[in-house]
Amino acid sequence: MATAAAVRDVKDFIYEWEGKDKNGKVVRGELRSGGEAQVSAQLRRQGVLVTKVKKRRMRGGSSIKQKDIAVFTRQLATMMKAGVPLLQAFDIVARGASNPRLTKLLTDIRTDVETGTSLSVAFRKHPMQFNALYCNLVEAGEQGGILEQLLERLAIYEEKTMALKQKIKSALVYPVAVLVVAFIVLTIIMLFVIPAFKEVFSSFGADLPAPTLAVMWLSEQFVAYWWLIFGVIFGGGYFFMQSWKRSEKMQVAMDRLFLRLPVFGDLIRKSVLARWTRTLSTMFGAGVPLVEALDSVGGASGNAVYQIATDQIQKEVSTGTALTMAMQNTGVFPTMVLQMTAIGEESGSLDHMLGKAAEFYEDEVDEMVKGLSSLMEPFIISILGVLIGGIVVSMYLPIFKLGAVV
Repeated sequence: MATAAAVRDVKDFIYEWEGKDKNGKVVRGELRSGGEAQVSAQLRRQGVLVTKVKKRRMRGGSSIKQKDIAVFTRQLATMMKAGVPLLQAFDIVARGASNPRLTKLLTDIRTDVETGTSLSVAFRKHPMQFNALYCNLVEAGEQGGILEQLLERLAIYEEKTMALKQKIKSALVYPVAVLVVAFIVLTIIMLFVIPAFKEVFSSFGADLPAPTLAVMWLSEQFVAYWWLIFGVIFGGGYFFMQSWKRSEKMQVAMDRLFLRLPVFGDLIRKSVLARWTRTLSTMFGAGVPLVEALDSVGGASGNAVYQIATDQIQKEVSTGTALTMAMQNTGVFPTMVLQMTAIGEESGSLDHMLGKAAEFYEDEVDEMVKGLSSLMEPFIISILGVLIGGIVVSMYLPIFKLGAVV
């Protein structure tokens, strides 16, 4: 399964290799693997006589991000539609790139294309930047003689996918930032403020209210075991994230949990459906066969639940089941998506109907993100008011009691 493969590749590195093919021609490329021996063995199975293998070390510049690939795709599509030759287009984009790593990447791809390698094969040598979906669409464009149109589709797909992810991130930044600040404030209060009040209260010589005693006890535990508390929080968080990355069962369980969360679960589900329908629409519209297109759709959805469902759909479709029926059997697609898919199958415009479904869910995500900002603000303020306000009131109760006695 694709998720399991991704988990196994966590510790892999990118290795640059050089060798000779069966015809004695010098070939170069890169592979993601766990060691040089594995790279050599894999290349030997492909009929390549390896002469040099080394781990790639990147110097200078920041890492290549999805935004860089989206901008590159848009620039390449625009120049090719304008009639600029492919190699010249690569030269122009590489010279205009501000990131040295991106410049090196484009130069390597241009060199491969110049020596007779097809563009899709040149892209496949860089799996960290160009995934299977990207390479499959480029290959379909080369075979069908419609590379310019496919690059345009890819550019639109990359831009919409990136915009969707940015909307989800923007919805999560505010609550996460507020909670982090609240944790820092509570830590300062527990470590420094409450112990100062404790020294003042010790001179009163009177019984303290129960809420004050409870807060002071919590402060004492925090001061005595702060190292253990922080160790459990950060250590537990680290091990949780590592197990999440490496365990397929953990990924499926967490993705199921995310889909069931109040408010955020609906947002995540709609964003996953938008990516799923957008990816399948792009692949199918490019002329990629349905069964083959489904290979890339599950991973592009970004959710293990829908990836498992896509695997099931692919198996059923390959045996002759209609796509709508296969989707309905998974039980994870809403009625609107099923109906639009059915209409697309009947009318022969599946890519168009899936594209309309993607646009609908992208608009829904946009509206939900706008609403979440106004919804989360009073909710978070209420929680912080109860926590910090409760602590403040608890520490001032003895002062109020003393004032009443006087």
